[in-house]
Amino acid sequence: MGIVTQRLSIRGRVQGVGYRDAMRSEARRLGVTGWVRNRHDGSVEAVVQGPPEAVDALMNWVHRGPPLAMVLRVEVSPVDGTFSQFDRAPTV
Repeated sequence: MGIVTQRLSIRGRVQGVGYRDAMRSEARRLGVTGWVRNRHDGSVEAVVQGPPEAVDALMNWVHRGPPLAMVLRVEVSPVDGTFSQFDRAPTV
C-alpha cells in the first residue's frame, strides 16, 4: 500500500484546549509519525505520515479534536519527509 505523508493546517478553537497533546497521543496510538505545533496565527500545523488507513483514521480524529476544541477547517497538502515518531514541535 505504501506510506502517505500530509501537511495539515487546522483552524478553529484549537489552541489552549489540549489539541497538540491529544493529537500526539492519538497519532502514537494509531502508529502515525510526524509532528504537531501551534502557529502564531492561532492555527495548529501538523505533518502526519503512515499507512493510508492509519492516516485516514487520524484525519477523522483531526476534524473533531479533543472535547474542548472546535475545528472549523482543515487544509491538507502533500509534503516530503521521513519521520520515526510523532513529536510536539515548537510554536512558529
